[in-house]
Amino acid sequence: MSIIDSVRKQVVPIHPEGLIFIGGFAVASLILFWIWTPLGWAGVVLTLWCAYFFRDPPRVTPLRDGLIVSPADGYVCSLGRFTPPPELGLSDAPMQRISIFMSVFDCHVNRTPVTGRIAKIAYKPGVFVNADLDKASEDNERNGFIIETTDGRIGVVQIAGLIARRILCFVREGEQISAGDRIGLIRFGSRVDVYLPDGAEPLVGFGARAVAGETILADLRAPDHGRSYKVG
Repeated sequence: MSIIDSVRKQVVPIHPEGLIFIGGFAVASLILFWIWTPLGWAGVVLTLWCAYFFRDPPRVTPLRDGLIVSPADGYVCSLGRFTPPPELGLSDAPMQRISIFMSVFDCHVNRTPVTGRIAKIAYKPGVFVNADLDKASEDNERNGFIIETTDGRIGVVQIAGLIARRILCFVREGEQISAGDRIGLIRFGSRVDVYLPDGAEPLVGFGARAVAGETILADLRAPDHGRSYKVG
């Protein structure tokens, strides 16, 4: 392998949705250099951060019926039974939910946690409180999916965060998707909730780091009860 090929493999692709923002930051940096050099260097740092934010690295997704993989990069900020958003029509009773919080330093390209069919997409406007809070699932702007699988229906909800102002959806109702496929993007800090069918138990603990399309959140075919965790 040549040195050029080695370098190329280390360069993470940028999602096309981020190019206009990176270009804007770059132009602003040139203007700031003209005003005052230190401001220009600050603009360069912000431009590099913007490029890092919109990175879209390839992921290696485990493929097996019953596996639920993480839809987002970040950490598990909430675990428990909660009632899904009413606009989804998924259930009137509490369901097992796993919430992944994405900081402004995490990759924000969201991926489907399972293989199946997009049965419903429901968008609801709302406020923009900190996505790390439980009430964000009820109050914040959100875009939800119901995915029909051979093991039941899975709910996935993109939630805008404190400084997020745009939720992008890349799929349509009725579309067939495979686990790990890109389904959307949330700009600048946000959260994704996953609602699991009855009987599903999380295979991750509170505070665990998750990688979109790779980390297994639950296994519907092999329930694992009584699992505990430690921080170390």
